[in-house]
Amino acid sequence: MKNRRSVIEQEAESDEINMSPLIDMVFILLIFFIVTTVFVEETGVEVDKPQAASASDLQKNSILIAITEKGQVVYGGKEVGLTGVRSVVKQLLANEKMPVIMQVDKAVPTDLTVRVLDELKLAGAEDISISTDEV
Repeated sequence: MKNRRSVIEQEAESDEINMSPLIDMVFILLIFFIVTTVFVEETGVEVDKPQAASASDLQKNSILIAITEKGQVVYGGKEVGLTGVRSVVKQLLANEKMPVIMQVDKAVPTDLTVRVLDELKLAGAEDISISTDEV
């Protein structure tokens, strides 16, 4: 009789659901989604972009250069100036060929835009686009 009682007690204990594997799986999925998420890098400044009817989405893996209303040339939230554009872009393009996207404020003179564009080409950028808003 004693032996039968221990078998019943063991069965009662084994009826419980073990939550450890479920929690482990949830954490593994969470880590997977965090690691595989693509983060979009912004320039760190607000730019009033012009509008264009032919605006389209570009690749997420790209170099963003902004030119503010005051004529500041910004990369990654830091002002690099016109003279720093070439070195920054050349360094970034050394590892991998990426498109360059210029976010130019509509109040910026064309002269400054062309000078930055020239620095980008001298740095080795082949695919250069200007960011706009859709009409």
